[in-house]
Amino acid sequence: MSTLTETEIEKLFSGAPQYFARSEGHCSGAPNPSVAFPFDEALEIRDLTDHVQIEDRAWSGLTACPHLTRDLNQDAAARAKAVDNRKAHFFIRCRERPNMLSMQGLEKGTMGFSAALEIAVGDALEEEQFGFDSVGKKAHAIVEARERMLSPLGYLRRLPETELLDRLKRNAELYRDNDLRQKTSIQTYQDLFHTFMRPSNSVVDKRDHYSLTNQINALIKCLGTANVWFDFTHVEWRIRLGQILWGGEDNDELEDTSSIHDASNASERVEEKYWLLMQILVATELLVRLDAITEGEEYGVEAFRPVDVVHFERAATPMVKWSLHLARSWLDNIEIEKVKEPTPSDAPKTDGTATPPPATGWLGSLFSKFTFRQHHEDKTSPTHSYTIKGRNPQQQVDGLTHFAKKLLWPNIDTYEGLIANNARKSIINSGPPPAPTAMSKNAAKASSETNGSKRSLYFGAWDHPEGQKDKSRPQRRKLAAALHPSGWLSKSYIYGLMLPGDGVCHFLMATLLENDSKAMERLGSFANLCGGFVYCGKSFWSTSCIVGRVIAAGQGSAECMGWVSSDILPLGINEGWVNIEVEDVAEDKAHLGKKARLWAKKRVERESSILGDSDEYSVFPADFIIPHENSYSTPPPLISVTFRSLELVSPTNSIQATTFTKPTHPDNVNSKDPALVSSPASVHFAVSIDGFTAENFSFTLSYDIGFVTAHPCSPSHRVRFVKSPSSPTIQQIDVSGSDTFGQGSRPAHRTGHPLHKWYNYSVIHVSELLKRQHAPLSELLAVPPSHRRSPSRMGSDRVLVIDCITNLSEVPQSPTVERLTSKYNIVQRRGSFPAAEQMHFESRKRQFGSDMEILVRALCAQKGWNAIISRRKRGCLACAIREAGALQWKVIIRVE
Repeated sequence: MSTLTETEIEKLFSGAPQYFARSEGHCSGAPNPSVAFPFDEALEIRDLTDHVQIEDRAWSGLTACPHLTRDLNQDAAARAKAVDNRKAHFFIRCRERPNMLSMQGLEKGTMGFSAALEIAVGDALEEEQFGFDSVGKKAHAIVEARERMLSPLGYLRRLPETELLDRLKRNAELYRDNDLRQKTSIQTYQDLFHTFMRPSNSVVDKRDHYSLTNQINALIKCLGTANVWFDFTHVEWRIRLGQILWGGEDNDELEDTSSIHDASNASERVEEKYWLLMQILVATELLVRLDAITEGEEYGVEAFRPVDVVHFERAATPMVKWSLHLARSWLDNIEIEKVKEPTPSDAPKTDGTATPPPATGWLGSLFSKFTFRQHHEDKTSPTHSYTIKGRNPQQQVDGLTHFAKKLLWPNIDTYEGLIANNARKSIINSGPPPAPTAMSKNAAKASSETNGSKRSLYFGAWDHPEGQKDKSRPQRRKLAAALHPSGWLSKSYIYGLMLPGDGVCHFLMATLLENDSKAMERLGSFANLCGGFVYCGKSFWSTSCIVGRVIAAGQGSAECMGWVSSDILPLGINEGWVNIEVEDVAEDKAHLGKKARLWAKKRVERESSILGDSDEYSVFPADFIIPHENSYSTPPPLISVTFRSLELVSPTNSIQATTFTKPTHPDNVNSKDPALVSSPASVHFAVSIDGFTAENFSFTLSYDIGFVTAHPCSPSHRVRFVKSPSSPTIQQIDVSGSDTFGQGSRPAHRTGHPLHKWYNYSVIHVSELLKRQHAPLSELLAVPPSHRRSPSRMGSDRVLVIDCITNLSEVPQSPTVERLTSKYNIVQRRGSFPAAEQMHFESRKRQFGSDMEILVRALCAQKGWNAIISRRKRGCLACAIREAGALQWKVIIRVE
């Protein structure tokens, strides 16, 4: 038997995804995971992905990765914006982790390969920023560093508020016109250093002291100064960006798993707003210069030497690069208008009735509260107000209604216009929130005095049952917020000022709720944005919650931007928010940060290799098998699964959540504050095997496991196999496409890709798994393998393939099942809303799902097994087994 040639190997594995983890360069953090088809040039194969495409340009802030949105196919405005974005601009080599493009897999409730590897090195694991434990006043070290920054020895001059806003406005015009390149280096140098910054003695380009390179170097050093700026490498500040700008003194609380607390008074908020806007200004100065150099390189005008590139990458810390992301988001989405206010002589005379001043917009009212020690207003000069505007309000409102329709929001056809109008009003009525009442002030004061000025917030007991504090950072950050109409969460979304990460998903749901008065009235003003809620006969779950990831597998569920809707309702809950108690998988917690699988990049590639442990020059056809999920000596029984109910258990040790402003006296109790209990969730099924009376099965969703969509593959139509009559291996392979083997051969596009016999896997039918549901995974993996291999080979770690395809019947085979009596009521499945008819083709392709799939996911959640979902219509079993090797996961759920 001859070995396979390089050409034959390429044809044999045409359309087979290969899994990689490669470093992006010096000091670039963890390796970058990717999936590629190195043997294919056809776009229909190279473009295969395991995740959905972002459907609306309003959601583009989700990721810093280059991408196209699906609405390009239908929307002329989206196409025009895409053309405008093609002009040369500086690419910021820094992005969110995990990759948010990969966080929504093709299978509902799943993620893609890249996200599965990156979640263990995600941004949520970063330690909190030193000294930034408040939205208001910072630690003494931060105050001192900021004073040095504005001193004669620092980088910056303190600008009056009008100059700061004028310069931000001017930078936006420079950015859109892209005309900084038209100015001489002396002009740009003088503009930067004579009014805003102090001249820098550090010179990188000695050929021209005034060059853009030296200006860029000074700006990088300024932005990289420690203990001055907000560090948006930390996810908590990406979300709280809008709170700093638009948050008020009351009802703007946010609780995540960080120790950040709210500002104590308005003056603290004013100072932090100033420093944030100053940071945006410095970052925009840097970005417009980087864009100018990038465009100059495009047209051969400005030379940025290789040594300058190296110096930039070393000097630009992740904090600097995230400030550039903020600058890009600001320049793309925010517009500042300067309006001259009428003087008293211009005002019309009245009959003594006081006329209220005209509304100046959010930014005007914002800066009227600023206290600047060095600014003295000339009362004889005309006054101006500054109004902040979103540049794409209609785009963002359309994105909001798109999100609501995709989630089948109750009565969306009726409420679409109302929600859109409310969202538009939040743009206009964007002044500060009303002043808090005396009672809320007292409650806030009492709360801040207790527990060292850190308020006991809505979910203050998160992750700390029975007083035991766990300092480890969770992979999925939890988030609770106070909602109110035109709140800062809505403004963050409507204005489009969002940084990459899952914050966009939180903003979307918060904006939808804040602008649906009926939902706010019935659900209350406190939202658990990483849990779920029941509203109008439907349940809605964040995909950060295990319940959402499990019930998403059912028919009729919908998923969009990190949220799942379903007609499955928890028993006993009519309406309201719920929080699910869940444990982290011990093995996952042991492999976070530097211990994560992603750092073992050579093992990721080696343990998913198409050639197993073989050398590419000594590969024989007999080294491969064609794996099947249904290779049983005795056919398994016919099985029927019916979902019964979702139940929230209430054990005695459930975590009792606290309210946002915990009162210290009974008189301060606010009856509207919710008392939310963290409860474990369990699901119940009726399972009939071979038509016999159905048996009840219950599974508790105990562990916070993950599901991954197996990457699609496309086996070649030209490859045929002849199986060995005496072993499960392949005897001959024909890659010529001539069908020389005749009827005894099988085509690859029907059998799938071959699998090297180095890989070990065991198949277990779901009926057998239910009988052995209490057996540990190691015992199930000890089942005799589905194929033989030479005992001299050690082989890979064994993978368990759960067969949910063979002899599956969704229709009960016996009337006894219909007459079954149980304490669990069968869930009433409600019909789809009319919006379901409008869903995109990609969404319709995702309308898989069954009660069987919910059951198997629930069983995995009870056992703590991370699992790959491999759908036979989308990819072959061999490629799924190799992907399990890359992830070092041990369970594959094989579905039809």
